Amino acid sequence: MIAMGGLLGGWLDGPSRAEGEEGLLISPSTSVQASADAQALQARVDQLFAAWDRSDSPGCALGIIQEGRLISARGYGMANLEHAIPITPQTVFDIGSTSKQFTAASILLLEQQGRLSLDDDIRRFVPEIPDYGRPITIRHLLHHTSGLRDYLTLMALSGTHFDGVTTEEEALRLIARQKGLNFAPGEEYLYSNSGYFLLSIIVKRASGKSLREFAEEHIFRPLGMRSTHFHDDHTRIVPRRASGYALAPGGGFRIHMSQFEQTGDGALMTTVEDLARWDANFYEPKVGGPELIRRLLTPGQLANGETLRYAMGLILETYRGLTMIHHGGSWAGYRAEFLRFPEKRFSVICLCNLSAINPTVLARRIADLYLASVFPEPTPLAVRADLPERELAARVGIYRNLKTGAIVRLLQRGSMFSLEAFGSNLELRPIAKGRFQLVGVPFSAELIFEEARGGEASPMRFRLFRLNRPADVYEKVSPGALPPERLLEYTGTYESEELEAVYMIVREGEGLVVRARGLPASPLQYLRGDDFLHPLGMHYQFRRDAHGRITGFVLNAGRARGLWFARRSSGS
Repeated sequence: MIAMGGLLGGWLDGPSRAEGEEGLLISPSTSVQASADAQALQARVDQLFAAWDRSDSPGCALGIIQEGRLISARGYGMANLEHAIPITPQTVFDIGSTSKQFTAASILLLEQQGRLSLDDDIRRFVPEIPDYGRPITIRHLLHHTSGLRDYLTLMALSGTHFDGVTTEEEALRLIARQKGLNFAPGEEYLYSNSGYFLLSIIVKRASGKSLREFAEEHIFRPLGMRSTHFHDDHTRIVPRRASGYALAPGGGFRIHMSQFEQTGDGALMTTVEDLARWDANFYEPKVGGPELIRRLLTPGQLANGETLRYAMGLILETYRGLTMIHHGGSWAGYRAEFLRFPEKRFSVICLCNLSAINPTVLARRIADLYLASVFPEPTPLAVRADLPERELAARVGIYRNLKTGAIVRLLQRGSMFSLEAFGSNLELRPIAKGRFQLVGVPFSAELIFEEARGGEASPMRFRLFRLNRPADVYEKVSPGALPPERLLEYTGTYESEELEAVYMIVREGEGLVVRARGLPASPLQYLRGDDFLHPLGMHYQFRRDAHGRITGFVLNAGRARGLWFARRSSGS
């Protein structure tokens, strides 16, 4: 093992233990880990990380908390490959969207101080945001029900390089340029980093302090989280920080880091030991009191009364019969998962510095090992289809919403069957023949295939069922072939004022290719009518005037819908 950092004991729960500088306690030799059973269990956990537990690989830091005690804190692999620095429980990671719970906590603390209300119109604090005809409240931001387009998606579409520097001011200007929403506030749930970034602006304007300063004063310092901060200055030196990595083409690794300076939606730097201190605050709340914890764990609601599984920076769901509170994170080369089973006072913290690692899967497998004897329900089987492979493959493809025209894709990767929609790739778990449950969304949803209509020639359909709303019907689209002479109808230069970006659509060979500054050239797949699909799932819907001339296109890109690109010139 590269750098275990020792097996660490639990929280300061009695004067008889030797307290370390950071408030964590080294377990004596008589601790639970010293028993043969505990050692065998730890060995099985270690095996989960064996592929990365080397001196030539990035890896993970792991913390396991049981009954208020940090019973295991270990490092696997390297924090920095260039300087041969191993990962330890004190290694600092960027935890991506796992940061959101701390942004939410800061907002709730400001509410306790009487400086804002969750039902305030966000324009009270951020007047730069346009008036969309219906108020967007702070509560909408917290629950991802605002309808605001995701600013990270917008940045990607505008050609922003994520390894470069972007600032709070740039992000705010981009969001403020948007002329439309994905949907009316409160009508839907769609994960949006814009909301939590704007919460950081609201913290600053309501308190007079940056989110970094406010959280340091009101959360991190009181809890002894000395290695934790919101990273709003890319030049700041961070002791013990892990570098982020991705797999390199042809083998090995490459550095994968970002210099973004905006916070709120992510950008928290922390360690497994500090997150264990935050975990303890959910049981004995020194910060915010019981009311803060109650509010953090209050699920959101849609305007139609549907209750979400997304609370405030935390997702509440049931796993194997027990309540699980969790949130993952993904940014540059960093991946994170922090899950908690409050009924058993058991938590897993897994922080990684390689984008190819899935800490969510690892954390759940660790929970399966430690809680095997107390889970009311058996371990879930590996995800597989309830249909023969040939029939399952027949269902893979592109589907169009018959009412809205929205495009989704059903994908099969090995034994995984998934739906690419809602800005994410969502696992489809079989629950009956032709019936699947969507996994990984904070609302209840089922996908049910319809029986064949009018023989095998009829397009395949499925219905997507959500609580308190009519089912959405999707019909399979067979991509067509566009006659070569028609390709020139679509070529030309198109401009988006909202993105401040210019896209060129050119003919190459027998197809069309999109070219734009900062973006790789990408071919468009013709569907039918004036609709095309980008390889990454983005939907191009061209529009015509009364004379049949192309005037532009609407781009739907997951978490950013309805972006208008006006045609400025035609191709040749």
